[in-house]
Amino acid sequence: MPQQRIKLYQGSENECSYLDNRQAINIYADPHHPQPRAVYNQLIKNGFRRSGEYVYRPGCTGCSACVPVRICCEAFRPRRTDKRNIAKNKNLTVSYEKSRFTDEYFDLYVRYLKARHPDGGMDDPEPEDFSRFLLNPWGESLFVDVRLNNKIIAVAVTDATANGLSAVYTFFDPVHAQRGLGKFCILQQIELCRAMSHPYLYLGYWVDGSQKMQYKTDFHPQEHFNGHDWMRYTPAL
Repeated sequence: MPQQRIKLYQGSENECSYLDNRQAINIYADPHHPQPRAVYNQLIKNGFRRSGEYVYRPGCTGCSACVPVRICCEAFRPRRTDKRNIAKNKNLTVSYEKSRFTDEYFDLYVRYLKARHPDGGMDDPEPEDFSRFLLNPWGESLFVDVRLNNKIIAVAVTDATANGLSAVYTFFDPVHAQRGLGKFCILQQIELCRAMSHPYLYLGYWVDGSQKMQYKTDFHPQEHFNGHDWMRYTPAL
């Protein structure tokens, strides 16, 4: 497919979600492009990701702390800690469902936000907020549906793109936080990539110095986008 001509727009300045005393600006792809799915396939290889119907990347002045990360799934080998995580969760059932709003998913989403992001502006969502943030009106998205005794305890939202899956967001039951469900869902998405012969799982942005982003560098081999090319990442000893 030929490369798409894409208009880009700069958003307004907001407080940075990852680093203190910083301001953040996002760059958005034209939301009215007639082929948004083709745009997404093109831009995800250039460091963009999706939120709701919008495809964006950070475009902060004088700051390049947000680094796009993708896991090389074919070469991935689980570490000892990954194997422990899988063993701990062997009594869970996993299925891959079409992304959609249900009361069951929404209830889990609300409980997750109230526990993990209290007073953060996201902890009292409406059903429309769930759909606006997580669902994709023009692309192909899946829910990695994780259950214990047929009760939903985790959901990972993942997008299918031309050369991989893109991990959009994961939410889980705070009661089961000790299971490491965030990591478990990444491992499930890696396995899904392998089953679909997709080379990459895109994890969004890693921010050095942001504690809540450090887990993204735990999965190897992986590549980081430097603004021009994807380069193999080797963690410092």
